[in-house]
Amino acid sequence: MTALHPAVPLLIAAVLQGLVRASWRGPVALAGAAAALVAVVALPAGAAVDVTLLGLDLRVVFADALARVFGLVFATMACLGTLYALHVRRGGEQAATLVYAAAALGVMFAGDWVTLFLFWELMALASSAVVWYGGSRRSRAAAWRYLLVHAASGSLLLAGILVLQATGTTRVGPVPEGTAFWLMVAGVGINAAIPPLHAWLTDAYPEGSVTGSVFLSAFTTKTAVYVLIRAFPGAEVLVYAGVVMALYGVVYAVLENDIRRLLAYHIVSQVGYMVAGVGMGTALALDGSTAHAFSHILYKALLFMGAGAVIEATGRRKLTELGGLASRMKAVLVLYMVGAFSISSVPLFNGFISKSMVVSAAAEGGWPIVELLLTLASIGTFLHTGLKLPWFTFFGPPSGAAVRPIPRNMLVAMAAAAALCTGLGLFPGWLYARLPFDAVYEPYTIDHVVSALQLLLGTGIAFALLLGKFAGEPTVSLDTDWFYRRPLRSAVAAGVALARRSGARLERAGLLATAAVSALGRNPMRVLGVFRRWLPGLEDVHEAAYDPDIHRLPIGLTVFWAVVALGVVALLVR
Repeated sequence: MTALHPAVPLLIAAVLQGLVRASWRGPVALAGAAAALVAVVALPAGAAVDVTLLGLDLRVVFADALARVFGLVFATMACLGTLYALHVRRGGEQAATLVYAAAALGVMFAGDWVTLFLFWELMALASSAVVWYGGSRRSRAAAWRYLLVHAASGSLLLAGILVLQATGTTRVGPVPEGTAFWLMVAGVGINAAIPPLHAWLTDAYPEGSVTGSVFLSAFTTKTAVYVLIRAFPGAEVLVYAGVVMALYGVVYAVLENDIRRLLAYHIVSQVGYMVAGVGMGTALALDGSTAHAFSHILYKALLFMGAGAVIEATGRRKLTELGGLASRMKAVLVLYMVGAFSISSVPLFNGFISKSMVVSAAAEGGWPIVELLLTLASIGTFLHTGLKLPWFTFFGPPSGAAVRPIPRNMLVAMAAAAALCTGLGLFPGWLYARLPFDAVYEPYTIDHVVSALQLLLGTGIAFALLLGKFAGEPTVSLDTDWFYRRPLRSAVAAGVALARRSGARLERAGLLATAAVSALGRNPMRVLGVFRRWLPGLEDVHEAAYDPDIHRLPIGLTVFWAVVALGVVALLVR
């Protein structure tokens, strides 16, 4: 059968960003995202598209229930993100976000490992560009670090795929434990931001532009969750990794002063629930991970939109620089709180109907300690994202910050995201009917609602009593990135210096070899003429033997190194 790959409209829209006038870039991006959403909806269950390329049998589209539900929320997020960025005139940034979303959808619908890997790498490149378009020196530095980390992730994933394909496995599916398993878990785990390999996220996401960070919050980590569900269901190591993530993120949020960095740490925490659910491996846990990824994409985008609106209006991003904005940004406050209630699992919002599935799966699966720790992490989420951030941003002592009007499309996008978060909370059956593992779950039981309200009320009282202790401080928290940022900087500097020295030597060797080849069979004295430039004792070589044109052979030099490179490749392939 024929089917339009949902990534295609986004890629077309990305190309058009360089061809249309600036005022049309936003509408073209939105049209491409809407077309991608239509393409996802139009894909019939079980759709598969197989092609043969370079002797490889590829399945570029495979639309089972798991891919469809992830594809649906990814395409929806692309629409919300492009609507939020409708006013952006930078074609490069718009193109990068569109390619980023297209690559994420490519991973979702990849039926073989080669296709998945190619889209995985495209996603890394595009998301690095999104960080780069933050436009500051910090953004560019963070983008380079981000790219290097994700190059490592892709290398590990590729190594595992090659080991796996040596056994004859080409289709995406559960990976048996062994060398390929651990290589691929490590590669995917980096993208999932599992500590201590998580700091790329909190380093890079706050440095994107106001609109770019919304896209960053949605795709990379949830793509990793999708691959974990697809390839590693029931891997017990992921249970412990997920619990560490859930707790680690909320602990670091206590220390954070930057509003987007605080939200970034809560991405680590919330993805921890999904990772833990994958490790449990039961139908309820896997459906819980899927549902929570779906909900998280929507409410986390809304939270980043709210933080971005504050930055757009005030030019400030620190809790210590904000305060007293409630009366001047009422709509932003109300819409932000929808996202805050959602992430905090307040009843009637989408986080309540998804996060509890994973916690309940821990209880039913005989993981009481895991259940307790995930519940504690949920308390920390409400404490910081639901209370600390909005209080010190919108209430508290007035900062005197000037508030500029924000583009209307930003508020429309926030309203749409808020409506989806609320709609899923009120009508969870719509999402449950689309989950791939057919688990049965009822979120609105008296016990569940009452226990959730008790936790929220207790957390609120504690926040009120200890309000002064939660105020932001103008400090920078050291994380695990400290262990690679400075050493990596030194290593890169040393590598550049070595490359310069080696490059000079290699250039000389290439020139000598080129001269020798060109002189062979004609005038051997010409070779000695080349040596005269660098070796003492040859000054008495007759001037006629030296042909200066030998030193101006860029084409010959290029051919020489091309031959050397091809020779090395031939030896390796053999």
